[in-house]
Amino acid sequence: MTIDADSACSGTRPGVLFISNGTAEDLIGAALAARLRGQVNLSYAPLVGEGQAYARAGAVKVGRTLRLPSGGFPFGSAANLRADLRAGLIRESLGQWLDACRGARAAQVVVVVGDAYALMVGTLAARQAGARLVHVQPLLSAQYLEGLGVRGALAELNALGANRPMEYELALARRADAVFVRDAATARYYAARGVRAAFAGSFAMDVLSAPERPLPLDGRPVLALLPGSREDHRESLPLMLRAAARLPGWQALVAWPHDWDALTLPDGWTLAVQGPEQAEATDGQTRVTVLRRAFGAVAHAATVAVGTSGTANEQLAGLGVPVVAFPTAGPQFTAGFARRQARLLGRALTVVTANPQAVAQAVTHAAQPPLQARAALDGLTRIGPGGALPRIADCIRELGDPMDSV
Repeated sequence: MTIDADSACSGTRPGVLFISNGTAEDLIGAALAARLRGQVNLSYAPLVGEGQAYARAGAVKVGRTLRLPSGGFPFGSAANLRADLRAGLIRESLGQWLDACRGARAAQVVVVVGDAYALMVGTLAARQAGARLVHVQPLLSAQYLEGLGVRGALAELNALGANRPMEYELALARRADAVFVRDAATARYYAARGVRAAFAGSFAMDVLSAPERPLPLDGRPVLALLPGSREDHRESLPLMLRAAARLPGWQALVAWPHDWDALTLPDGWTLAVQGPEQAEATDGQTRVTVLRRAFGAVAHAATVAVGTSGTANEQLAGLGVPVVAFPTAGPQFTAGFARRQARLLGRALTVVTANPQAVAQAVTHAAQPPLQARAALDGLTRIGPGGALPRIADCIRELGDPMDSV
């Protein structure tokens, strides 16, 4: 799409509205928005959280913010759903639908990054505005169905829509102008059901940053600790640190996404803040470096990772790094979520009980060269290479080109 200076200055540039519902989804949408910056008018309607990644990409927010106790996982457990309902889930969600429809009036293209719920909201907004619709589905994978069986499906009824696309999602996707999915197996699954979906590359790998800065490495193999951005970290980080204390031959690095005051330590551990981006956690014998704004550096340095995260675990697996995980009480990395991610990542992910000794043993086991090679193979093939976002950005430009509808 070519836009001349007069058109840009007159405010007639095409508009693109992004609708997404999660932290990883926001990152993917914001990365797309950054590729379109200066060429279209960008706006965003986050259905979960603040959507701050979009603001950093230069987009304008439309609509209200919905802050959920579950962090966007109302169906992860009954407790999550009850807490979200008490927080006004239904009332505020209806308000967000209206906000999205209003925001779409200035858009030629509505881009949905998220699940079936986000697609439903985006479809409503695009239809009332007469806009084109692009669906980026970074969550579902046909690989979630591998080995699930009837018994497994019954055990995960609350996650039915997370394991496979529901019929109403497929019906909506058939009406979208373009659909992009996370892997080749899912593209084949959609195609068999009448959806013209494309696999253009891994979204997760596209948003993995390069190493942000050199790390204070000491020559030992690196154990990356990834407690994640959800509230699971309050339970998982202390257990990870206790596991690291059982692995003196490893250098443990925590990729920490929050402020220092949100960090939870095990009993007997202390934290020495060494600056805005580095701290040291210690029990007097084991010393673990905690790093902020350095996820890419930690990921690329890792020999093995321990993670209770969705996208971060996938990114490490996509780099060929074995990942060890354990379930938490939630809101995200529950036992059911861990099972689904294990089906997705195959031998790249080892799920153990939430016990420091079990985690430490799994790390040692995963580091054995034959097992490390098998984990790398599954991670690299199941996640796939990056490259989706440039192709999706091109698609959005084409759909937003006024000449395209002539």
